[in-house]
Amino acid sequence: MLIHSASQVLTIPGPPQRGKHLGQLGIIENGAILIRDGSIIEVGNSRSLLATYPGEARFDAQGCVVMPGFVDPHTHLPWSGDRADEFEMRLLGKSYQEIMANGGGIKRTVTSTRASSDDSLLHDTRHHARDIFRHGTTTAEAKSGYGLDFKSELRLIHTLVQLDAEGPLEIIPTFLGAHTFPEEYHARPEKYVRLICTDMLPKLALRWHEHHPDTSLPFVDVFCDQGAFSYEQTETIFKSAQTLGFPLKIHADEFVNLGGTRLAIQYGAVSADHLVKTGPEDILALARSDTVAVSLPLTPFGLAHTDYTPAKELLTAGALLALASDMNPGTAWCGNMQFVIALACRYMHLTPAQAVAAATINAAAAIGRASRIGSLEVGKQADLIVLTVSDYRQLAYRFGINLVSHVIKKGRVYPVQ
Repeated sequence: MLIHSASQVLTIPGPPQRGKHLGQLGIIENGAILIRDGSIIEVGNSRSLLATYPGEARFDAQGCVVMPGFVDPHTHLPWSGDRADEFEMRLLGKSYQEIMANGGGIKRTVTSTRASSDDSLLHDTRHHARDIFRHGTTTAEAKSGYGLDFKSELRLIHTLVQLDAEGPLEIIPTFLGAHTFPEEYHARPEKYVRLICTDMLPKLALRWHEHHPDTSLPFVDVFCDQGAFSYEQTETIFKSAQTLGFPLKIHADEFVNLGGTRLAIQYGAVSADHLVKTGPEDILALARSDTVAVSLPLTPFGLAHTDYTPAKELLTAGALLALASDMNPGTAWCGNMQFVIALACRYMHLTPAQAVAAATINAAAAIGRASRIGSLEVGKQADLIVLTVSDYRQLAYRFGINLVSHVIKKGRVYPVQ
């Protein structure tokens, strides 16, 4: 298929864009892309490619933007239930931590998810996946974390694997057994840490190798913050996970800086996520590392907080910055990466070009997939979106509506209804 007559083709060339180089979009005006067998074969000017491939099946972009599909490197797709009443509680003055301490927050969703049937959980998660796909996300990392015992966590991972096979959204699973402490271990946190390290992780590795021998192990993530896992507990889990061969991610510095970012860098984690309270020393350490700083602007927006990831400081230092949605039932029930871009420009002061690159090629780096997705380059997977507008800056300028007309995943076209 030859996609042609795009006002702008944003190639967003790799490698991932570090520091002041973030925002290189590689725009081809009146652009075209040749796709075969789910891969990108050639990218160039429409006039030239139409003449070179006169017999190719055609897709007329009709003067609109064509760009890579969004990559969302931090979501919590599988859950059941909602927490609308907690949203009202926050409006009445309760803090997120106060709600958690009284059995709400993550624990509330754990209770609902454990109680849901397999069919109900699959239905709900499929709905979440389809919603983010129609808004232009073609690949998403998705975490467990609303089970907090091995059987329930494995069920969440299985749901993600099943939906990835079903498609069209490509899902990269992450084990987040260390999301918070389940109620049954509230008074015995160290016992739960040992359970993760000596039982959950070894069992998960064994089952993964048995059922998915040709696929990399899932990521292992830890929520290292006030009211969750301490620095020492996080390091204990990291050591066990790394010994078993799991790649690592971390939630860090969302509410308090406990040193999680430093741990992520020390253990070679692919990303450190949230990073609202990240200090100057950690920012410099990120700049010297390959750990991607992932900002989740929907989360402070959802909590009505005023502090966001210090994006300008990270870029000035030379760090790798990516954007993600943090789609979850408590703080950010939204997987629309278009809105993430709009928020990042307004509250993190990114330019539209920087935000778009952070949501594509750099977001792919935050899940270790930048060599395959996140840009429109020869040999890469044909994951694209066609917008309804002729200028990419509309993604940041406009918000609250879907600007995606078609999603193309592995070369297959999905019109957005």
